[in-house]
Amino acid sequence: MSNLTRADHPEDPVPLVDLRPQQDRVATEVRDAVQAVLESGAYVLGPPVSRFEEEYAAFCGTDHCVGVGNGTDALHLALRAAGIGSGDEVIVPANTFVATAEAVVLAGAELVLVDCDEDLLIDVDAAAARLTPRTRAVVGVDLYGQAAPFERLRAVVGPDVLLVEDGAQSQGGARHGRPTGSLADVAATSFYPGKNLGAVGDAGAVTTDRADLATELRKLRNHGGVERYRHEVVGTNSRLDSIQAAVLSIKLTHLKEWNAQRAAVADRYAALLGDLPQVVLPRTVAGNEHVWHLYVVRVPERARVQQALADAGIGTGLHYPAPIHLMPAFADLGLGPGSFPVAERTAGQILSLPMYPGLTAVQQERVAAALVAAVSELGS
Repeated sequence: MSNLTRADHPEDPVPLVDLRPQQDRVATEVRDAVQAVLESGAYVLGPPVSRFEEEYAAFCGTDHCVGVGNGTDALHLALRAAGIGSGDEVIVPANTFVATAEAVVLAGAELVLVDCDEDLLIDVDAAAARLTPRTRAVVGVDLYGQAAPFERLRAVVGPDVLLVEDGAQSQGGARHGRPTGSLADVAATSFYPGKNLGAVGDAGAVTTDRADLATELRKLRNHGGVERYRHEVVGTNSRLDSIQAAVLSIKLTHLKEWNAQRAAVADRYAALLGDLPQVVLPRTVAGNEHVWHLYVVRVPERARVQQALADAGIGTGLHYPAPIHLMPAFADLGLGPGSFPVAERTAGQILSLPMYPGLTAVQQERVAAALVAAVSELGS
């Protein structure tokens, strides 16, 4: 059964993600907005794109937002806009989605991996230990809905190393009162449909206060130029289309409400599962406003627990089952098991429970009951 299906009745399967409650909320607005774009004929980089860029920049508290085709391009082009490429090193946590590492390789730079801490955020001390004269950037990943410790990263890397925020999972969050998307020199995000702010297809954006980066990004996303047939650099085709931008503008007005619903779901899980000693619940790091893109617990004998939940009709996920260095695509790094102990250990324990706006208390009680039953059977 797809993770994007709906559970309408108490005994129906509970999916990992259900997008329909959100879509139902905005269906009429989205239909009208899409029709307006179709009638306008301005399908690529049209007025809805400029409007959304202004709105999202204001939401993040940054001077600039540049819409692109997807979150991977947002990361890749952010690095290229800063002039990062061959001969440069970029530090990335090992426990992240593959796109974070891909972006470094696509930019032509050298990928340098470091471990995470027990909260699964980048280990700042480990990053500091890997700094060299060739280090041009450090990417902090806002994982599962909460920000990386960018103020600590800045303190150890200094002013000359580019700080990049991978904010694909933290839209609407904050750290020490500053919105995510504004915590580093440049931030990249994804609007993949399942994100807190999701489009109806692929889409992404880069936010920054640096006018030079924004100008370069606008060139790079549009074949290297901002004027037709004037190509100043070798770019690519990664333009946010008008339909996605129109949908995102509508959904942005609901994001705070939807994030509040996610927080209520997280609080309910904490109450239901707080007395379960075999399960490690996620915590909000001091200074962070968590937006709960995912609710990730840690369990023993994860495969058995996940299968038991599946048998009970509970959808779960693994975010992510293998650190970057243990993926075949990055075997050339020469980093085997034992290279990053925390990332490797937690990758075998993490389990994502159903999390989305509209998840009911009854559904959560079923999830909790199934998890309690599953861990109680361990060792038998």
